[in-house]
Amino acid sequence: MTIAVALGELTVAERFRGPEGRANGGWIAGTLASGLVRPQGTAVEVTLRAGTPLDVPLTVATAEGEARLTRDGELLVEAKVVESAPVPPPFVSVVRAARAEEGYAGRAEEGYAGRAVHPYPGCFVCGLREPGSGMRIFPGPVAGTDLIAACWMVSPSVTTESGEVPEAAIWAALDCPSGWVHLQEGRTALLGRLTAQVHRPVYPGGTYVVVARSGGGEGRKLYGESALYEGNGTLIASARATWIATDRS
Repeated sequence: MTIAVALGELTVAERFRGPEGRANGGWIAGTLASGLVRPQGTAVEVTLRAGTPLDVPLTVATAEGEARLTRDGELLVEAKVVESAPVPPPFVSVVRAARAEEGYAGRAEEGYAGRAVHPYPGCFVCGLREPGSGMRIFPGPVAGTDLIAACWMVSPSVTTESGEVPEAAIWAALDCPSGWVHLQEGRTALLGRLTAQVHRPVYPGGTYVVVARSGGGEGRKLYGESALYEGNGTLIASARATWIATDRS
Protein backbone atom coordinates (compact mmCIF):
# COMPACT_ATOMS: atom_id res chain seq x y z
CA MET A 1 0.00 0.00 0.00
CA THR A 2 1.30 3.46 -0.88
CA ILE A 3 0.81 6.21 1.69
CA ALA A 4 0.16 9.60 0.17
CA VAL A 5 2.67 12.28 1.14
CA ALA A 6 1.63 15.94 1.14
CA LEU A 7 4.33 18.54 0.47
CA GLY A 8 4.31 22.13 1.66
CA GLU A 9 6.65 25.04 2.25
CA LEU A 10 7.53 26.72 5.55
CA THR A 11 9.64 29.74 6.41
CA VAL A 12 10.42 30.52 10.06
CA ALA A 13 10.67 34.25 10.71
CA GLU A 14 13.74 35.54 12.53
CA ARG A 15 11.52 36.67 15.38
CA PHE A 16 11.01 33.05 16.44
CA ARG A 17 14.67 32.34 17.08
CA GLY A 18 16.17 30.40 19.95
CA PRO A 19 19.94 30.38 19.56
CA GLU A 20 21.13 33.03 17.11
CA GLY A 21 20.40 31.95 13.55
CA ARG A 22 18.17 29.03 14.55
CA ALA A 23 14.48 28.59 15.21
CA ASN A 24 13.38 28.09 18.81
CA GLY A 25 13.15 24.34 19.27
CA GLY A 26 9.74 24.32 20.90
CA TRP A 27 8.29 26.69 18.32
CA ILE A 28 9.41 24.62 15.32
CA ALA A 29 8.42 21.38 17.08
CA GLY A 30 4.92 22.70 17.73
CA THR A 31 4.65 24.06 14.22
CA LEU A 32 5.41 20.66 12.74
CA ALA A 33 3.16 18.86 15.24
CA SER A 34 0.24 21.15 14.48
CA GLY A 35 0.28 19.99 10.87
CA LEU A 36 -0.39 16.37 11.81
CA VAL A 37 -3.95 15.11 11.45
CA ARG A 38 -4.70 13.47 14.78
CA PRO A 39 -7.35 13.32 17.52
CA GLN A 40 -7.27 16.21 20.00
CA GLY A 41 -5.08 15.46 23.01
CA THR A 42 -2.84 13.00 21.18
CA ALA A 43 0.84 13.11 22.13
CA VAL A 44 3.41 13.92 19.46
CA GLU A 45 7.14 13.24 19.61
CA VAL A 46 9.37 15.68 17.72
CA THR A 47 13.08 15.05 17.17
CA LEU A 48 15.37 17.89 16.14
CA ARG A 49 18.06 16.42 13.90
CA ALA A 50 19.70 19.72 12.99
CA GLY A 51 19.20 23.42 13.63
CA THR A 52 16.33 24.97 11.67
CA PRO A 53 17.54 28.06 9.77
CA LEU A 54 15.55 31.28 9.71
CA ASP A 55 14.06 33.26 6.85
CA VAL A 56 14.72 30.59 4.21
CA PRO A 57 12.18 28.31 2.49
CA LEU A 58 11.93 24.82 3.98
CA THR A 59 10.02 21.75 2.81
CA VAL A 60 7.41 20.01 4.95
CA ALA A 61 6.34 16.48 4.04
CA THR A 62 3.37 14.99 5.92
CA ALA A 63 1.99 11.48 5.78
CA GLU A 64 -0.24 9.43 8.07
CA GLY A 65 0.81 10.36 11.62
CA GLU A 66 4.23 11.66 10.58
CA ALA A 67 5.88 14.83 9.32
CA ARG A 68 9.39 15.77 8.19
CA LEU A 69 11.03 19.16 7.76
CA THR A 70 13.93 19.36 5.31
CA ARG A 71 16.13 21.85 3.49
CA ASP A 72 17.69 20.80 0.19
CA GLY A 73 17.19 17.17 1.16
CA GLU A 74 18.75 17.49 4.64
CA LEU A 75 16.49 16.25 7.43
CA LEU A 76 16.06 18.95 10.09
CA VAL A 77 13.05 17.90 12.18
CA GLU A 78 10.73 14.90 12.26
CA ALA A 79 7.46 14.42 14.14
CA LYS A 80 5.29 11.40 14.83
CA VAL A 81 2.21 10.53 16.86
CA VAL A 82 3.00 8.42 19.93
CA GLU A 83 0.96 6.66 22.60
CA SER A 84 3.16 7.41 25.61
CA ALA A 85 1.87 10.59 27.26
CA PRO A 86 4.16 12.92 29.24
CA VAL A 87 3.67 13.04 33.02
CA PRO A 88 3.17 16.66 34.14
CA PRO A 89 4.98 18.19 37.11
CA PRO A 90 2.56 19.37 39.83
CA PHE A 91 0.74 22.69 39.67
CA VAL A 92 2.21 25.80 41.25
CA SER A 93 -0.01 28.77 42.05
CA VAL A 94 0.26 32.02 40.13
CA VAL A 95 1.57 33.77 43.25
CA ARG A 96 4.33 31.22 43.83
CA ALA A 97 5.25 31.17 40.16
CA ALA A 98 5.54 34.97 40.12
CA ARG A 99 7.81 34.84 43.17
CA ALA A 100 9.92 32.13 41.52
CA GLU A 101 10.65 34.45 38.59
CA GLU A 102 12.71 36.62 40.93
CA GLY A 103 15.33 33.85 40.92
CA TYR A 104 15.51 33.47 37.13
CA ALA A 105 19.17 32.82 36.37
CA GLY A 106 18.88 34.27 32.88
CA ARG A 107 18.62 37.80 34.24
CA ALA A 108 22.15 37.77 35.63
CA GLU A 109 24.86 39.46 33.56
CA GLU A 110 27.66 37.20 34.71
CA GLY A 111 27.60 33.67 36.03
CA TYR A 112 29.82 30.68 36.59
CA ALA A 113 33.47 31.16 35.55
CA GLY A 114 32.71 34.61 34.20
CA ARG A 115 30.34 33.35 31.49
CA ALA A 116 26.96 34.93 30.83
CA VAL A 117 24.25 32.92 32.54
CA HIS A 118 21.75 33.18 29.67
CA PRO A 119 23.20 31.25 26.71
CA TYR A 120 20.55 32.54 24.28
CA PRO A 121 19.52 36.05 25.40
CA GLY A 122 17.58 36.69 22.19
CA CYS A 123 15.42 33.58 22.55
CA PHE A 124 11.78 34.18 21.60
CA VAL A 125 10.53 32.34 24.70
CA CYS A 126 12.91 32.97 27.60
CA GLY A 127 15.14 35.69 26.20
CA LEU A 128 15.36 39.22 27.53
CA ARG A 129 13.22 40.63 24.75
CA GLU A 130 11.00 43.71 24.87
CA PRO A 131 7.32 43.15 25.78
CA GLY A 132 5.45 42.21 22.64
CA SER A 133 8.62 40.97 20.96
CA GLY A 134 9.00 37.70 22.86
CA MET A 135 7.01 35.50 25.24
CA ARG A 136 9.08 36.58 28.27
CA ILE A 137 8.83 33.34 30.26
CA PHE A 138 11.41 33.55 33.06
CA PRO A 139 11.38 30.35 35.19
CA GLY A 140 13.05 30.36 38.58
CA PRO A 141 13.21 27.96 41.54
CA VAL A 142 10.08 27.41 43.62
CA ALA A 143 11.03 27.60 47.30
CA GLY A 144 11.00 24.27 49.14
CA THR A 145 10.55 22.15 45.98
CA ASP A 146 12.56 20.67 43.12
CA LEU A 147 10.49 22.68 40.65
CA ILE A 148 11.03 25.83 38.63
CA ALA A 149 8.09 27.93 37.51
CA ALA A 150 7.03 31.12 35.80
CA CYS A 151 3.93 32.97 34.71
CA TRP A 152 3.11 33.35 31.05
CA MET A 153 1.03 36.44 30.32
CA VAL A 154 -0.12 35.78 26.77
CA SER A 155 0.41 38.82 24.58
CA PRO A 156 -1.86 39.34 21.56
CA SER A 157 1.40 39.62 19.61
CA VAL A 158 1.74 35.81 19.58
CA THR A 159 -1.66 35.22 17.99
CA THR A 160 -2.43 34.29 14.41
CA GLU A 161 -4.27 36.57 12.00
CA SER A 162 -7.53 35.00 13.20
CA GLY A 163 -6.70 35.91 16.83
CA GLU A 164 -5.89 32.39 18.03
CA VAL A 165 -2.82 31.33 20.00
CA PRO A 166 -1.07 28.74 17.80
CA GLU A 167 -0.07 25.32 19.06
CA ALA A 168 3.53 26.32 18.34
CA ALA A 169 3.36 28.88 21.16
CA ILE A 170 2.18 26.24 23.64
CA TRP A 171 5.02 23.92 22.67
CA ALA A 172 7.46 26.84 22.97
CA ALA A 173 6.22 27.60 26.49
CA LEU A 174 6.89 23.97 27.45
CA ASP A 175 10.31 23.92 25.82
CA CYS A 176 12.58 26.44 27.53
CA PRO A 177 11.59 25.76 31.17
CA SER A 178 12.48 22.07 30.66
CA GLY A 179 15.97 23.26 29.76
CA TRP A 180 16.36 25.82 32.54
CA VAL A 181 16.28 23.05 35.14
CA HIS A 182 19.76 22.25 33.75
CA LEU A 183 21.04 25.58 32.41
CA GLN A 184 22.65 26.62 35.64
CA GLU A 185 26.18 27.80 36.41
CA GLY A 186 27.08 28.45 32.80
CA ARG A 187 25.85 25.17 31.32
CA THR A 188 24.69 25.24 27.73
CA ALA A 189 22.47 22.76 25.92
CA LEU A 190 20.26 22.44 22.87
CA LEU A 191 16.87 20.78 22.61
CA GLY A 192 17.11 17.35 21.01
CA ARG A 193 13.59 15.95 21.43
CA LEU A 194 10.27 17.19 22.77
CA THR A 195 7.18 15.07 23.29
CA ALA A 196 4.07 17.06 24.14
CA GLN A 197 0.38 16.53 24.69
CA VAL A 198 -1.94 19.53 24.38
CA HIS A 199 -5.37 19.18 25.98
CA ARG A 200 -6.83 22.69 25.82
CA PRO A 201 -6.32 25.96 23.98
CA VAL A 202 -4.62 29.06 25.35
CA TYR A 203 -6.24 32.47 25.01
CA PRO A 204 -4.66 35.89 24.47
CA GLY A 205 -4.71 38.13 27.51
CA GLY A 206 -4.72 35.18 29.91
CA THR A 207 -2.16 34.42 32.61
CA TYR A 208 -0.89 30.83 32.75
CA VAL A 209 1.67 28.97 34.84
CA VAL A 210 4.57 26.96 33.43
CA VAL A 211 6.19 24.41 35.74
CA ALA A 212 9.25 22.23 35.10
CA ARG A 213 11.50 19.77 36.89
CA SER A 214 14.60 17.75 36.10
CA GLY A 215 14.32 14.17 34.92
CA GLY A 216 18.02 13.52 35.51
CA GLY A 217 20.64 12.91 32.89
CA GLU A 218 22.81 10.36 31.15
CA GLY A 219 26.10 11.51 29.70
CA ARG A 220 25.40 14.56 27.55
CA LYS A 221 21.65 13.85 27.57
CA LEU A 222 19.66 15.97 30.04
CA TYR A 223 16.01 15.16 30.71
CA GLY A 224 13.25 17.53 31.76
CA GLU A 225 9.50 17.53 32.31
CA SER A 226 7.21 20.53 32.00
CA ALA A 227 3.55 21.47 32.13
CA LEU A 228 1.32 24.44 31.38
CA TYR A 229 -1.61 25.21 33.66
CA GLU A 230 -4.46 27.65 33.88
CA GLY A 231 -4.39 29.83 36.98
CA ASN A 232 -6.95 27.56 38.68
CA GLY A 233 -4.78 24.47 38.21
CA THR A 234 -6.44 23.04 35.09
CA LEU A 235 -3.85 21.26 32.96
CA ILE A 236 -3.38 22.75 29.48
CA ALA A 237 -0.43 20.71 28.21
CA SER A 238 2.54 18.62 29.35
CA ALA A 239 5.87 17.64 27.84
CA ARG A 240 9.03 15.65 28.34
CA ALA A 241 12.26 16.81 26.80
CA THR A 242 15.73 15.59 25.99
CA TRP A 243 18.42 18.25 25.87
CA ILE A 244 21.95 17.71 24.58
CA ALA A 245 24.67 19.42 26.62
CA THR A 246 27.06 21.46 24.49
CA ASP A 247 29.54 22.31 27.25
CA ARG A 248 32.04 20.16 29.13
CA SER A 249 30.52 20.59 32.62
